[in-house]
Amino acid sequence: MTSADEKIVTLGRSPVDRLNRPLRDLRISVMDRCNFRCPYCMPRERFHEHYPFLKTAERLSFEEIIRLTRLFVPLGVRKLRITGGEPLLRVNLPDLVADLNSIPGVEDIALTTNGVLLAKYASELKAAGLARVTVSLDSLNQDRFALMNGGFGRVSEVLEGIEHAQAAGLGPLKVNAVIQRGVNDGDVIDLVEHFRGTGVTVRFIEYMDVGNRNDWREQLVVPSRDLMQAIHARWPLRVVKPEHAGEVARRYAFTDGQGEVGFISSVTQPFCGACSRARLSSDGSLYTCLFAQTGKDLRGPLRAGATDEELDELIRGVWSQREDRYSEQRAVLRARADVTPKVEMNYIGG
Repeated sequence: MTSADEKIVTLGRSPVDRLNRPLRDLRISVMDRCNFRCPYCMPRERFHEHYPFLKTAERLSFEEIIRLTRLFVPLGVRKLRITGGEPLLRVNLPDLVADLNSIPGVEDIALTTNGVLLAKYASELKAAGLARVTVSLDSLNQDRFALMNGGFGRVSEVLEGIEHAQAAGLGPLKVNAVIQRGVNDGDVIDLVEHFRGTGVTVRFIEYMDVGNRNDWREQLVVPSRDLMQAIHARWPLRVVKPEHAGEVARRYAFTDGQGEVGFISSVTQPFCGACSRARLSSDGSLYTCLFAQTGKDLRGPLRAGATDEELDELIRGVWSQREDRYSEQRAVLRARADVTPKVEMNYIGG
């Protein structure tokens, strides 16, 4: 360990928030742009060709991301997830992965992607130290796939990306599918059947009210328990115990040994009480919840010459004051007329 590393490790004390939740996971958005226009995240009519995305100078540089991550680790962070927008649009992303992988204390680096560019970069990302990949794929039907992503890309490109990721050893690989009533709820069984026995775990996500632009309505949510029961009727399932505290997906294994499925149920079974995730946005703001209304600017102090000690105190202070539990309070908060708009998901990832 270098002297610089030794200095950083001594800076922090592992904080807990006001609900006694530790900081363990950091999600790093490296890109606010995306090559999809999924209606539940970046609807095409609102994220149009003239939408004012961040300029290059407004995004954190790789050097700034590395410096901040080095400060998060002594505060308890062990797992990193690279997100977007679409993170594979960020030039030279494997270089960032390699640098993150060299930080003492980082135990796991994962990436969430729509998969269209994954075939091109899977091997390079693995070589740089990326451990795992999660691919978003809402349907295997090309027409509904296009409906769910704004008309960009093809299912075959995503499946090719998954194959390359598996061949490169990026695993265990997960496929995330957001299920929306009346849109792709009829595709659940097909997704499970396609990936059963392949080593890929499909996880079904309840349609959430992320951001401010997806016109979310509770009637469009398909409860996870309904999906689980439908899958169980076709292929019997058994409950799998969580591997660690704060695991967001409820896991079920096929009793015939052909893998697992998972359910992320933020609407019907909130898991706020065990949430240990912080989010660093593309423009350098620290958010303590996916549904946060405001973030704490870190880019400003960073570029103004703040010391590691000052940044450490700032980050620790934000987490210590954290009391977010939006999903547990959704009904009450949505009923308030004065709620500040939430941050858009393309800035902080899923």
